[in-house]
Amino acid sequence: MSGSSMAIMILLGTVIGIGVIVFVVAGVLKIQSDRRKRILNVVQGQHENKDKKSKVNAQDQRRADLAKKLKEAGEVEKAEKGAVLPQLILQTGMSFTVKQYWIGSAIFGIFATVITVITGQSTLMTILIAIISFMGVPRLFLKMKAKSRQKKFLDDFADALDSMGRLLKSGMPVSEAVKMVAREFTGPVGEEMGRVYDEQKIGISLPEAILNSAKRMPLPEMQMFATAVAIQSQTGSSLSEVLANLANMIRARFRLKRKIDALSSEAKASAMIIGALPVLVATGMYFINPDYIEVLFITPPGKFVLGGAIFWMFLGIIVMRQMINFKV
Repeated sequence: MSGSSMAIMILLGTVIGIGVIVFVVAGVLKIQSDRRKRILNVVQGQHENKDKKSKVNAQDQRRADLAKKLKEAGEVEKAEKGAVLPQLILQTGMSFTVKQYWIGSAIFGIFATVITVITGQSTLMTILIAIISFMGVPRLFLKMKAKSRQKKFLDDFADALDSMGRLLKSGMPVSEAVKMVAREFTGPVGEEMGRVYDEQKIGISLPEAILNSAKRMPLPEMQMFATAVAIQSQTGSSLSEVLANLANMIRARFRLKRKIDALSSEAKASAMIIGALPVLVATGMYFINPDYIEVLFITPPGKFVLGGAIFWMFLGIIVMRQMINFKV
């Protein structure tokens, strides 16, 4: 083999070797590149999953916070339905103590019992009147007073929320907006907003102060207001927009209540007429023929019949009231 042929063979072998090395290196690099891509994809997928999980966890946390607030509001509302005496006194807006309440109840009970004894009623009737006048009538008065105050509060509450929202849009701080509403509105709305402002001055947060006000004013609208403010303080949303939406919802509920009152007014009038009819007939009979009607008040069988009639009439009025008492 000549020298030129040997040189060509060596050159060809070198080229083939270099080609094989380049092919092997390219294959290795491709394998490493594919592996790196797979690792990057896995890592990126993990980050995306983490981001998704974090978003889902954040949403779940917000839902849990909202559910907790609503549950607390529901528990407060349930507790207020069976309110104890001090809480009931707070709801009336009066300033007397529990001790003063029991003293007044005892005086009223003694007075009613003395009147019953003077009129010559039976022992059973005297005991019933004493118990009712001491335990029932004063508490019924407190409930009626609290309900009347809540009704007055609800009449002005939507306007107060609108005023507070406009003040917040103009750049006024929340505490000053509450102070302005307490100054401009009279009645229960001004009183409660004034208490909220006073509690803020001593360091209580706005959600907690409004929640305390919701305990004194156990209305669903007030519970919604307290819940909305508590959620807004955590999420940082616009409070003026929340108040505007809440005011619109309160007005819608108020319109629905009035519509229900209008539709049930006929049934209420019928119940009032049916309940008053026996009293009117007995009164007329007493003036026309006293001897005929006095049998019910003098003889024991007459008193028994009269007591049974009063009981059944009272029971019928309660049943009719429950049938026409719609809650929104």
